[in-house]
Amino acid sequence: MAQVERPLSPHLQVYRLPLTAIASITHRATGVGLGFGTLMLTWWLVAAASGPEAYAGFQWFAGSFLGLLILFGFTLALSFHLLNGLRHLFWDAGWGFDKVVSHKASVAVVAGSLALTVVIWLLAFIL
Repeated sequence: MAQVERPLSPHLQVYRLPLTAIASITHRATGVGLGFGTLMLTWWLVAAASGPEAYAGFQWFAGSFLGLLILFGFTLALSFHLLNGLRHLFWDAGWGFDKVVSHKASVAVVAGSLALTVVIWLLAFIL
């Protein structure tokens, strides 16, 4: 009889994380990302206070592909962190612990953060 190769303990290859767990991990990751994104916000403020030449350098970077990508990611992280934080406030009040409701709230956070990011960027380019 051949012995079956299997992990010695439960592992991510064996179990599938529920969406609420993925949202929780992503909430922590977006918090870290917001910390790094704040460095760009600080650069913007320092450049604005330092004069036209420094501000032009910031504007050049912010308008580049990499700068726009960072700003888009910052907006997405901010939207996700905001909406997921609201979900956590509902949890703190004792609402939404049911598995079905929790899953639907996670889907709403993901969809809402994507929609909010797109709306913010559309308004930014229109205005």
